[in-house]
Amino acid sequence: MRITSEQASENHRRVVEAASRLFREHGFDGVSVADIMKAAGFTHGGFYNHFRSKEALAVEALEHAFAEMAAQRERAATLQAMTDDYLSDLHRRARGRGCPAAALAGDAPRQPDPVRSALARGTEEMINAFASRLSPALGDAERRTQAVDLLCRLTGALTLARATPDGDPLSEELLAAARAACAAMI
Repeated sequence: MRITSEQASENHRRVVEAASRLFREHGFDGVSVADIMKAAGFTHGGFYNHFRSKEALAVEALEHAFAEMAAQRERAATLQAMTDDYLSDLHRRARGRGCPAAALAGDAPRQPDPVRSALARGTEEMINAFASRLSPALGDAERRTQAVDLLCRLTGALTLARATPDGDPLSEELLAAARAACAAMI
């Protein structure tokens, strides 16, 4: 039975969304192609109708995850609102829907260059988004440096907060300290 090109596109999108969520929850090597296809509602056999490899899917899944984060950043009224949202308990708990940089930076060094490049492109987009919201009175180089610093504070705090056991007061302490430091710099 042949499917329409629209249905094929929809199926492809479902697989990318499932992979994006599962990779952020379990890491690149913590989820199989069969797991992804099952989560998308398909059998393993259909995978190669959409992707040439798991690596190709990982690249698309990262691009999708960073696009989701970009949409969230766009909805934030201010840079302060953006950082507060990023450093929230809700974001800490939502690994599968949260920042791919915080979720996957530890896995990326063991991945092929195309996957690492996709992570680098998404990270660069985050830096540029932060820099565009910093004071125009700063020079370009200083805005860039502050944006990189901000990204490091955000991802570092979120990563460490996620590494603590659920309910551990250290998790909130890490997020609160980073919120305060970010507020002071912006």
